[in-house]
Amino acid sequence: MIPVPDPTRCAALAADLAEASYTAARLRGLWGVAADEAWGRGRNLPARRALAGSQGPAATLARLFCLGEPVSRDDVDAALPRTRVAGLHALGLTAQGDDGLVHPLASVRPQAYVDDQGAGEWWVASDLDESVLRGPLPEDHVLGVGGASMTLAGLQLPTPAARVLDVGTGCGIQALRARRVADLVVATDISEGALRFTRMNALINGISGIDTRAGSLFAPVAGEVFDRIVSNPPFVITPRREGVPAYEYRDGGLVGDALVEAFVRGAGAHLVEGGTAQLLGNWEYRDGSHGDGLERVRAWVQASGVPLDAWVIERERLDPIAYAELWIRDGGTVAGSDAYDELLGAWLDDFAHRGVREVGFGYVLLRRRRPGMPALARYERVATAVSEGSLGAHLAACLEAHDRQVVLDDAGLAASTLRVAPDVTEARHLVPGAPDPSVIELRQGGGFGRTLSVDPALAGVVGACDGDLPLGTLIDAVADLLEVEAGMLRADLLPRVRGLIDDGMLELADAEGAGG
Repeated sequence: MIPVPDPTRCAALAADLAEASYTAARLRGLWGVAADEAWGRGRNLPARRALAGSQGPAATLARLFCLGEPVSRDDVDAALPRTRVAGLHALGLTAQGDDGLVHPLASVRPQAYVDDQGAGEWWVASDLDESVLRGPLPEDHVLGVGGASMTLAGLQLPTPAARVLDVGTGCGIQALRARRVADLVVATDISEGALRFTRMNALINGISGIDTRAGSLFAPVAGEVFDRIVSNPPFVITPRREGVPAYEYRDGGLVGDALVEAFVRGAGAHLVEGGTAQLLGNWEYRDGSHGDGLERVRAWVQASGVPLDAWVIERERLDPIAYAELWIRDGGTVAGSDAYDELLGAWLDDFAHRGVREVGFGYVLLRRRRPGMPALARYERVATAVSEGSLGAHLAACLEAHDRQVVLDDAGLAASTLRVAPDVTEARHLVPGAPDPSVIELRQGGGFGRTLSVDPALAGVVGACDGDLPLGTLIDAVADLLEVEAGMLRADLLPRVRGLIDDGMLELADAEGAGG
């Protein structure tokens, strides 16, 4: 357990890390791109071999805090002249070994990021991972920055907020990201170790305005409301039986997907009107007539007790065996061992007990609906995305576009002018010798990278959307060209145009007016 971080020592460490050029780019330069990618997958050997014989502060810090290797006191003092070994020991990051070397007790890694405000980098401290421990993790392990945490960081809406709540903050990466657009972040966790790492990471990176509180889910903020809630909660579905480790960073202590259900049901009461909540989660697909995973999430939203908009995006589904193996490996248990087989059996028994046939994973975006606004209810399966790191801006733009179009009646939409989004292209597929295409596709270059098959009428209207003429005029022109009744074509195309606006493929250039 790391001690309460001392601000003066954290500031000294930050100055030393900066002076040592301890950055992600510097590490890649030291051990090369291929070794860097292997290190990111938890394979340290290539980086260790590449560092052999390398000297200097950055190499010393890479060995100590990235690869988990003991180093000499002299090398540490040279690399961190302000902090020195005594300062690292006082911060709980290292300890003196019987061999006279300095041994790491935690990792401190550079983490680069890019958002709407530009590029930057943090230093993130967390517990040593399985690549260093070489075995199963302790149940109170505090996870560093992983794939899921970077996914949620990229999903966070980039729009300004006064107060943000980070539920289950872990090492604090979501709180750091949220603080870039928020005046205040409240970060909660059941793990005191996680809260200490969050405080340390805020201090090392010179970030104020992060208030840490201990407790589960919304208990630490009873009666409070926020503009935004973000959470990478401990959503992993884990058997609740003796002999199965319950890791604080991933296992919420509830049966099945009840932790995600509790979050979805409870979030709305802690949002201001128009406030949003974003989380990653799992949901079960169960046998029976009401076992669809997305429909389970829909039922949770409807049972929240407050009017909530919902945009739920399922990215993948795993069968019980694949799901169990994923999380058994994540805990550091080696495949083929007796312990591995025992854990796999426990998972399969647990799923069989509830009739679980698959587990879905995805993103949930909730919004407390403003009075008078129509409901948003999107529950979809999307297998691809161009870049999860940039989806936050895309989500924000799509929400804004939806809010603009949903308040327009059909006459108002027909009177509006639209533009094709700059990342949208059209592809036409023709059978050799045929005069007309057999398939017309609209392809999105950003966001979720959607590909939609469209008919000639919709393709013609979209192709003419350049922000000049009203939509209704364009539809009438296409109807005349195709020799169909204009009113019928409007009735067919306007709902589909609304869908293209919601997806970010068409943009409203002018939402004013009526008629058309």
